[in-house]
Amino acid sequence: MIPQEKIDALIDKFEKIEAKMSSVSSSDEIIRLSKEHGELKDVVEKARTLSSMRAQLGELKELAEGDDAEMAALAKSELAELKEKIPALEHEVQLMLLPKDKADDSSVILEVRAGTGGDEAALFAGDLFRMYQRYAQLQGWKVDVLSASEAEMGGYKEIQANISGDGVFARMKFEAGVHRVQRVPETETQGRIHTSAATVAVLPEPEEVDIEINENDLRIDVFRASGPGGQSVNTTDSAVRITHLPTGIVVSQQDEKSQHKNKAKAMQVLRARLYDAERARADAERAAARKGMVGSGDRSERIRTYNYPQSRVTDHRINLTLYNLDEIIRGDALDDIVDALITQDRADRLAEMQGDAV
Repeated sequence: MIPQEKIDALIDKFEKIEAKMSSVSSSDEIIRLSKEHGELKDVVEKARTLSSMRAQLGELKELAEGDDAEMAALAKSELAELKEKIPALEHEVQLMLLPKDKADDSSVILEVRAGTGGDEAALFAGDLFRMYQRYAQLQGWKVDVLSASEAEMGGYKEIQANISGDGVFARMKFEAGVHRVQRVPETETQGRIHTSAATVAVLPEPEEVDIEINENDLRIDVFRASGPGGQSVNTTDSAVRITHLPTGIVVSQQDEKSQHKNKAKAMQVLRARLYDAERARADAERAAARKGMVGSGDRSERIRTYNYPQSRVTDHRINLTLYNLDEIIRGDALDDIVDALITQDRADRLAEMQGDAV
């Protein structure tokens, strides 16, 4: 149960923001207050409804215990109905009050890499990337390929892309991990099912202020871009390799003909990787402090299996099994999994927050 004082404090904060918005003249302050107002508006509407219901509850209890039998019977009926509605509304408000991941609104760097399974793994990596492309299109997001290494039989050895739009990381972050596929390859003459894997990384793209990179911490090497088989495809040193010396993170880009553009892309990826590493470190520290944690949540764990013979997709983190593989791998029904993961994540965080409050 949410204490009424907390509800009152939330409503009071919202009303103060509204009052300030009509009096401030600084454009920066107006933008900041408007953003805060927008973030609170929906939850405050629910909180006001909850406050009203709680007040009605007290009034109905008095009427139910009164001398007027007809009024008491009517009050008891309304009281029972209200007692059913309030817990659901309280739960809704609690979910809306959960601390928001500050990276949720970020664009992302998506990396898909073929894992075990040779040519079949590369084809599967291609399937996954196209799934995310289609999903991004349905969400109204923009996809820009940063680099790609195509496999001889099709698909990708690895591919990197920037996905930009509203709330990209909030929905894409659950895709990070090892994805496994079980199917009969086209080259398989005896109909045997093969198991292959691909890894997906989803790196939130930080704002410039989120992470600073010291130029002295970088070693930048330039070289000639190479194509399949290592043959030179460029007569100038346009490819760029950046090494972040303190962490050992190495990023290479060679897709652009311009050294300047390759460097800019490499810095974009490096910034995202450093930001992701810092978030992972902070998450690990929080996780280590929590007892009874089940699973590490590390993205090296297998998270999902796509079984083609049974048209089955299983997300192992929440024991969810669906039988619409074709729609999911096309990206059209990926929300069936993403929504379930978001719901479970909210439930877990709510239980965690309530546990901390005890």
